[in-house]
Order: sequence, then structure tokens, then C-alpha cells
Amino acid sequence: MKYFIKKISHHEMWSFSAICSQACSIRVQSARAGLILLTGLSICFSGCLKEIQPSDAITTEVLTSNLAGLTNAVNGAYSLLKDHVTFNGTEDANNMYLRQYFQMSSFAGDNVVCAQVTEDPLFLGFSYNHAPTQANARYFWYISYKIINDCNTVIEAVGKDSTANPNPAVQQLMGECYFLRAFCNFNLVRFYAKPYTQDSAAPGIILRLSTNEPEQKARATVAEVYKQVVSDALEAASLMNQPRGVIFASKEAAWALLSRVFLYQGDNKDCIDYSTKVINSGRFSLCTADQFKTMFANAQSSPGTLFCIGFTDKDDYGKFGSIASMIYSDGNSGWGEEYASSSLRDLMSEHPEDIRWSYIVPLYDADSNIVLKNGIPTYYDTKFSFQGGSPTLSSPIMFRMAEMYLNRAEAYSKTGDVKDALDDVDAIRNNRGLGNSLYHGILPGGTTALQVVLNERRIEFSFEGFRMFDLFRNNLALVRDYWGYHLPGLVSSSIDLSVKPQGYPNEIIQPNDPRIQYYIPIDEVQANKLCVQNP
Repeated sequence: MKYFIKKISHHEMWSFSAICSQACSIRVQSARAGLILLTGLSICFSGCLKEIQPSDAITTEVLTSNLAGLTNAVNGAYSLLKDHVTFNGTEDANNMYLRQYFQMSSFAGDNVVCAQVTEDPLFLGFSYNHAPTQANARYFWYISYKIINDCNTVIEAVGKDSTANPNPAVQQLMGECYFLRAFCNFNLVRFYAKPYTQDSAAPGIILRLSTNEPEQKARATVAEVYKQVVSDALEAASLMNQPRGVIFASKEAAWALLSRVFLYQGDNKDCIDYSTKVINSGRFSLCTADQFKTMFANAQSSPGTLFCIGFTDKDDYGKFGSIASMIYSDGNSGWGEEYASSSLRDLMSEHPEDIRWSYIVPLYDADSNIVLKNGIPTYYDTKFSFQGGSPTLSSPIMFRMAEMYLNRAEAYSKTGDVKDALDDVDAIRNNRGLGNSLYHGILPGGTTALQVVLNERRIEFSFEGFRMFDLFRNNLALVRDYWGYHLPGLVSSSIDLSVKPQGYPNEIIQPNDPRIQYYIPIDEVQANKLCVQNP
């Protein structure tokens, strides 16, 4: 079996798919998109060979004989979170795991107002008019399983038994693969299934834990998916003892994932325990008010970042395909069509000194008036901007210290520990310029500890993809009682919205509405007859 291979450029981080396509002329046809043969992977370890063994002859010893090759392979799985990967035969600048992740989550919440109808599938997420053929949901499903498959490939090659290879550097890389598999499965089950707290026996997603599973496979239950995610995250934490920096997973990142999973599962004790593990680890700290101003532009060096996806100047996708392109524009850099909602701004209005206002940027006209787009005031969000000064570049933060405090605060509130819940909220507020507006363990009249925590989470994590999940997993409705394109009847950009028309009811999405689940993509349902569709 002969293959003709060219050298891989050393300055690029390659995904498994990129390695296979760029390093050799192998063309692999697979029943499942994203299946990667160990043959292609072995190229990394063997150098520029003229002949290699068939994939079924590659041994663990061959695969792991070169630590640099294994490192490149694992780094490639991270790359799939930010690369524009070919899907259905084309490469679309809008197709990127993180872009879809944030749009499918943030735009489905009440912190974002859509300024106009758009043909971009992000509008289907915003409007909850999902479809099995929805492009962004189809790509997200595809790329998620591609990452999972890449992780499975490494795990199988090195050996599932964590003691199989005692090399700490190899174990760290194995742990990172378990973490990424857990991370992807958790995100999938949140998007495509009911919340655990509503119905843990409901259909979840398809668990694919090896590279040789049958094409036809039924969806695991939500509870089964959560159990697997917890198992993988625990295995990841046990293996990762040589941290490679915040752009890679670490023991603390695995604990942070467990904190989030247990919170969503309603396991308050374990959520508190794992949040505390991260807080007490000594490796990270809450950003001060001054540090928070530049936290997202400097994510890779921020003391509050637990895990972020490392973008470089070469990954700046500009107006086309960047995460920032839809929520910020300096006039040249992006589309800037989705803004901070009046509902969010009303919640924040009591404290203009709140440093979190620095990320909500109004657009003024020549007369110093807020620019209106179809009657909607323009308030951009800049959490995905200004790395290296670029308006369209950042290294998106997936886990950070503030979440550990607010996860723990929410869990405390649900166990009746009001003082500890408010103390954790105060830890955040004290570092956001609100030192004169702390709770000091005393609830404001007419509210609950959970309401206080959820309001703080809404402000702290605006545009970071939390809000939709925070509401629905707590069996709370999404209330869009502000003016915008979510109102029924507004389906045409030709409607004059300079003056708000009357008679349109506000949009309320109940937590048990089937629309909160994205459809399983048509590709999966058609190919896999055991996969049932969402209602």
C-alpha cells in the first residue's frame, strides 16, 4: 500500500482531517463523516515516509513512539473548535464550532436583540423556528462528532487504561482527549435534548465512544449522556498533571466542567465541591475591576481564565466568519446586527458604575444620538473583540473563575444556604466596581437567593452562551418583553419600524416548549434509522 506524502508545515497546528488531507494523498471514503484512520495519523510520527502500514496494522507502540507527533494530533482536535472545516463538500466561512456554539446559545436568550431579519441561520436560533435542515445546527452536530472521533482515535491508540502509559506527558494528552470528548458531548446534549432537570429519561444524543461503532445507533438518554460526561471528566482530571497553559485543558478545567455539569444536573453538593476545588486550587483568581476591562481581549494571560480557545492573528476571520462579526462593528469590521437587549440594559441600569458596562458599547451618530436600526438602539457587545487590537479577534473563554463562584452560589441558594450564596455573589460584585453595593448576607426584600444569583449570572455572562440554559434548566420562561424582531408578524425587513407598531404580543418561550431543543440534523436521521427525531 503506497502513499505519496508531502511535509507538514511546522508553523501550523493541524487537525486530524488536515493532517490526512495535507500530509498525503490518501482519500478515505467513510460511512460517517469525520472518521479518521490511524494510517493518516501515523504520518505525524513517522516523518516523510514513502510507505506505511495499513491502518489496522498500526500499533500503540508505533503511534506513541514520538511525543511530538502525539501532541500535534491532540492539538489538531483543539483546532477543530476554530477551523472552518469543509462540510457537505464546501468550506463556508460561517461554519466554525465556536461561532455556531455562541450563536445557537446566546442568540436564543434574552440578552440579545436581533436588529433585522437575516438569511443567516442564526436567525432561526434567535426566533426558535428550528428545522432539521438548519445549516448551523447541522454543522455543529457534524463538527462535534468529528472532534469526538479524533479524541477516540487517540484514546484507543494510546490505551484506554490510564496506567497503560505511565509517561506523565502522554497521560496529560490523554486527559485532554477525555476532557474534549466530555465537553463536546455535554454541549450536544444541552442543544439537542431536554434539560436534565426536566426529564432525564428523555432521548439525549448518540454516544460514540470508539471509532468502530455501528453506524446505526440509538440516542442515549439524557441521564446516560450526563453519566458518561461525568465519567470522562473525572478520568480527564485524574490524568492531567502537566498543564500546558490555558489554551489547553487542565485538571482545573475538568473540575470546572464537572461543576457546570453537576449544576445542570441538580446535584448541588457535587457542584459546590468541584467549584470549591477550582477556587482553592491556587492557580487562578477572580479578575479585579481593572483586569476585567481587558479580560476578554487578553484571555490567554488573564488570571481569571481557566480554559480558552487560543486564536492567533492568522485565525482572525474578520467580517466573514468571526464570532464578533454579528455583535460588533467599527464601521468596517463586521455586520453588527445583534445588540444588547433593553431587558439586559434595564437590569444593569441601577449601577452605571458596574465595570461590565465597558463591554456594552453604544453607537452614536454625528449628533451624539444613539443610532437606531429599524427602531432598535445600537448597543454592541465587545467580548469577542480587540485581541491584539483587532475588532474581530479574541480567544473565546469557555471556563473562567467567575463561573465557579456563581455556580457555587446557585447551588448554595438551592440548598437554603443564603449567606454563602450571597457571599459568592458579593465576591463577583466587589470585583466589578460594586464594592459599595454588596449584599452582606442580606436578601433584598421581595426576592430570593436564586433570583439574585440568576440576575448576577445574566449580567456577568452576557453574550457568553449561558442565559438560555440558565432559564430552561431552572424551569423558567424566556421573556422577551422588549421591542425587536422576535415579535410575531415582523417577517419582512421592508416593514417600517422607525415607530413601534402596536398589537404585537411579546414573545414568551416556556421551559417545556419543544422548540427549546434543536432538531437532530437531517443528515443523522436519514443515515441512522435508529435515531429518533425531536418533536
